[in-house]
Amino acid sequence: MRAFQLTDYVGPDGLVPVDVPEPTPGQDELLVDVKAIGINFPDLLMTKGQYQFRPELPAIPGCEISGDVLTAPAGSGLQTGDRVAAFIWQGGFAERATVPLRAVMPISQTMDHADAAAIVVNYHTVHFALSRRGHIRAGERVLVMGAGGGIGTAAIQIANGFGAHVIAGVANEAQIAVARAAGAADVLTLEPGFAKAVKVLSGDRGVDIVVDPVGDWLFDEALRVLAPEGRLLVIGFAAGEIPQVKVNRLLLRNISVVGAAFGAFLDLDPGLMAEQGRSLMEMAAAGHVRPQIGQRFSFAELPTALNKLSTGGIAGKAVVAL
Repeated sequence: MRAFQLTDYVGPDGLVPVDVPEPTPGQDELLVDVKAIGINFPDLLMTKGQYQFRPELPAIPGCEISGDVLTAPAGSGLQTGDRVAAFIWQGGFAERATVPLRAVMPISQTMDHADAAAIVVNYHTVHFALSRRGHIRAGERVLVMGAGGGIGTAAIQIANGFGAHVIAGVANEAQIAVARAAGAADVLTLEPGFAKAVKVLSGDRGVDIVVDPVGDWLFDEALRVLAPEGRLLVIGFAAGEIPQVKVNRLLLRNISVVGAAFGAFLDLDPGLMAEQGRSLMEMAAAGHVRPQIGQRFSFAELPTALNKLSTGGIAGKAVVAL
């Protein structure tokens, strides 16, 4: 089968097209015929050796796929031909992949495989952050930072699905249309001092939740916009530096900083993926979950897709179709 193998931790240029044997599923694994691959920031970090999971090389990266079940364990509730999406730590950059049962979600017959691949990492991460870690409630105000990217557009839609009012923070004016198309009620550019603009949009009260996949100086500014009992959800550090916080600020203002690492939690709650998957399919049926696929690539163009992601050249989500 065709695959892309990482031979050196030098970024996407370390990916080499190879022909390798089909993987053999274990006792609690599916074998999936891959139809689409989502392109993610964790994939990019892995090619550079900067991700939390650093496999011995050579290895096949790729954590987000959708496809059709080829084989399934007895009693799994799945069978050959079922349509699924999955999160895996590696092996997704290939025509076929093995998937642990805890890391798979069935998808509806009407959902396109590209859309299904696009919802795995971003939408599950955001759903976990807002629901499980952030305890979002209908009517709350949510500031989504990095709202022009894959995580950001997913956060806008899921917050809307939970009945929140969304303020989208984007990097530049070119991303305003992307955030509005995702469903943001208000949009602003994240320039130094953006806390003042958020306060105006929130009636000077501030927001109940901040979704932060960017970090760096934006984290400190975002703390200023939290209302009492507000929660800042830490998802990643796409802007570069990992920020720090003086905890007396949390104490004096009755606010919280909450970590949200979806992938790491699957081992603690094996039913999480399926549970969230059902919620996401309901939101998709209601029209809230609509992956903003900014660009589609062929399998041969996979390294190109990652390189474009690294330079901010993709608005919304990138997907590879097989």
